[in-house]
Amino acid sequence: MSPDLLFPLCTFAAVTTITPGPNNTMMLASGLNYGFARSLPHLFGICCGFTFMIFATGLGLHAVFEQVPMLQIILKYAGALYLLWLAWKLAHAAPMSAEQASASKPMGFAGAAAFQWINPKAWVMAIGALTTYLPPGFQVLDVAALAGVFGVIGIFCVGSWALFGVAMRRVLQNARSVRIFNVAMALLLVATLYPILIS
Repeated sequence: MSPDLLFPLCTFAAVTTITPGPNNTMMLASGLNYGFARSLPHLFGICCGFTFMIFATGLGLHAVFEQVPMLQIILKYAGALYLLWLAWKLAHAAPMSAEQASASKPMGFAGAAAFQWINPKAWVMAIGALTTYLPPGFQVLDVAALAGVFGVIGIFCVGSWALFGVAMRRVLQNARSVRIFNVAMALLLVATLYPILIS
């Protein structure tokens, strides 16, 4: 990958990973409900899962979607249904006490990594990056470099949402405000589906 492509790729990765989407909305809620340290497996699961998804797609999975377009449609709507289920759970989650928060478990590494495969925004980002920033006649190292850029930048951009959630803990001091926040995050999670499903 040429240096001329690297800066635009980094900019694209930063913009797409820091803008609202399912991953960031869930990280924000996780930071609020569980704190930053307990949200780290979720964060690393997102970044590693998405990095691997880009790498695998760049090495040939995209060709499978071109041959079987129905598969991409199935994944899109399966992801949408899963996001709606997550939004429902988040909207109906009762505010947790410190004891309840320590007893319950945030999303783990494996779950967050697996979620990338049915995350509609992740697919849009991956396909967009691969088709735009891979040079003609690209090699495996080019795909690895592109995926690595998203992995590194994603840690900081997605992690900032968890830190924002932690900061919100100081503002949301009572059960009612936490409940309102959870409902707002659930609605935002549903709203992230609109531009993806109409495409």
